[in-house]
Amino acid sequence: MKSSVLSLFLLSIICTTSCGHGEEDSFPTFSALPIPETLPFDNLLSFDYYNQRCPQLEQIIHTKLKQWVAKDHTLAASLLRLHFHDCFATGCDASILLNHEGSERRAEASKTLRGFQVIDDIKVEVEKSCPAIVSCTDILTAATRDATVLLGGPYWRVPYGRKDSRISNVKDAEMVPSGRESITTLLELFQSRGLNLIDLVVLSGAHTIGRTSCGAIQRRLYQGLNGTSSMPYPPLDDHYLDFLQRKCRCASGDYVDLDATTPTTFDSQFYANLQKNMGLLSTDQMLYSDPRTSPIVNSLIGAPSLFIHQFSASMVRLANIQVLSGLDEVGEIRTNCNFVNSYNT
Repeated sequence: MKSSVLSLFLLSIICTTSCGHGEEDSFPTFSALPIPETLPFDNLLSFDYYNQRCPQLEQIIHTKLKQWVAKDHTLAASLLRLHFHDCFATGCDASILLNHEGSERRAEASKTLRGFQVIDDIKVEVEKSCPAIVSCTDILTAATRDATVLLGGPYWRVPYGRKDSRISNVKDAEMVPSGRESITTLLELFQSRGLNLIDLVVLSGAHTIGRTSCGAIQRRLYQGLNGTSSMPYPPLDDHYLDFLQRKCRCASGDYVDLDATTPTTFDSQFYANLQKNMGLLSTDQMLYSDPRTSPIVNSLIGAPSLFIHQFSASMVRLANIQVLSGLDEVGEIRTNCNFVNSYNT
């Protein structure tokens, strides 16, 4: 199938399930996703932005990422999460990387974020070759792509030209979904960022890799809806629930794979797990039970290549949220990703 046909196919699923059916009418009709290579960037991002000024950029990022992931494969998922937290708060501007009192990075919601040292390492190497040329935001975006590829995920072209924010506020971190929202709330959050129903389901598929702590899922394992039952809601497979309760009996610092079947491989197995009531996070499992999202989940189960293609498209869209670019935008090229340039001088 051509890329545009795949996108229109998913669009038809959305209209079948949420167009003209009473209360779902409150949700706008979403348009098909553009092909990543032809997505119009009205914010001056371009694929050849660094071709002349830092032609070795992608090779530096790839080499560094390969070294880091070889030592710790869990860093790939950590970078995906770091990139998502950055973009979802105030836009893709590297504000999550700023490390000062009252910054997003110091927020409670950011306590478990990892991968900062990877970006710092890449930035140091990039500065040696191309001083004050490449933004931390662009590095984080490209590193996320390369980390995905290293675990078997898709490759997509990254448009460049983002600037780094000079501002980072702890309260902005609260804008990032926590994993306990309803599907309606998630849809509204995604729409407010210029993303849509397809993006919600497809980007959730990033949980095909990664882990969460036992402490973070205690409520999921031992409380029902609103704490009124001892059974998890949405439901979990009995055998899987037994395994999780034994592993996390004492709310220890142990970690659990988000994908219990193929945790180290980037694939569509995450969606097949939902079909078996093996969605570790409640927001993930609800994707299969909600009538607005379940047809898309079923389609991704039946066509793994569809997920791979759409994940690329959705990641390009994610990385385009409220970027700082152009001469009229407030932003800079940080020489140290942890601090604004005025701090470094």
